[in-house]
Amino acid sequence: MILARTGIILLSVAVLGACAGNTPLPKIQYDATAFKPAAIEHDPAAVKTAAALPLPPPQPLPPPDPPKPDLRAPTARVVQANRAALHEPATGDFINAVQIYPFADNALYRLYAAPQQVSDIQFQNGETLSAISAGDTVRWAVGDTTSGSGPSRRVHVLVKPFAAGLKTNLVILTDRRTYHLELVSTDHTSMAAISWSYPQDDLITQVRDSQPPVIESGVSPEDLNFRYAISGDDPPWRPVRAFDDGNKVYIEFPPQFNQDEAPPLFVVGADGSSDLVNYRVRGNYYIVDRLFAAAELRLGTGKQQIVRISRTDAPQSKRSASLFGD
Repeated sequence: MILARTGIILLSVAVLGACAGNTPLPKIQYDATAFKPAAIEHDPAAVKTAAALPLPPPQPLPPPDPPKPDLRAPTARVVQANRAALHEPATGDFINAVQIYPFADNALYRLYAAPQQVSDIQFQNGETLSAISAGDTVRWAVGDTTSGSGPSRRVHVLVKPFAAGLKTNLVILTDRRTYHLELVSTDHTSMAAISWSYPQDDLITQVRDSQPPVIESGVSPEDLNFRYAISGDDPPWRPVRAFDDGNKVYIEFPPQFNQDEAPPLFVVGADGSSDLVNYRVRGNYYIVDRLFAAAELRLGTGKQQIVRISRTDAPQSKRSASLFGD
């Protein structure tokens, strides 16, 4: 009986082994949508502990680099300042034979004269002469007179050199302004007359006549400072004038200003370096949201057209006009 049972067991094992060797196992099908990525659980205690940690105190910014000292001789600095403030005759500023300079406080204006020729310096209607002082009264004849009457009364200062190749300066004080001129005598070239336009007065007149603002609202004409000299090249886009309201600088271009060829503006640092500055274009104005002592407009590659805009104001000595006598 035991042997019979043992045979049955062996037979069953053989049959199962045969089935395992000949019949393939069924494939298991997986549903991919049934699996989800494991969610990351944050430890609330750890988060609370991290939030409770005190933040480090803010670190102070490093101080700015001090400006580089100007190692040039003082006389060289004076020459550069005078050159930047000097207005020379420009072709587009003549009306017939009269050179019309845009007036700016503390700027210098060039007058070319010749022997046996009288040059006429004309002032604004109604402006009254206070004093005249010339550097060389021996080789230059300087006098004054008036024309017109009433509101059209106008002061004239007449100058004439006795020889060619002379240079001197002339300071003229009126009840409204102070004018600084550099006089140069040549063999034959003589300017018949010079005069000035007054941009600040024009803006005040516009406001009083209820004209629309030419730049933007909130600008008071009484706060404008026309203390910038324009020098350098003479491209078609050369600015007409520059002024500020104590916070922003406004650069006015000619009415035919083409924004497609607008020159970028660079502020010139005390060490001579140049940095591109942000500005807004409104009509034919650049509006710069900061003040600067000097800046340059540059356009072109290779040989660039460069126009420099420089502030001309400087601390003035409060002395009496009599100290500037001959």
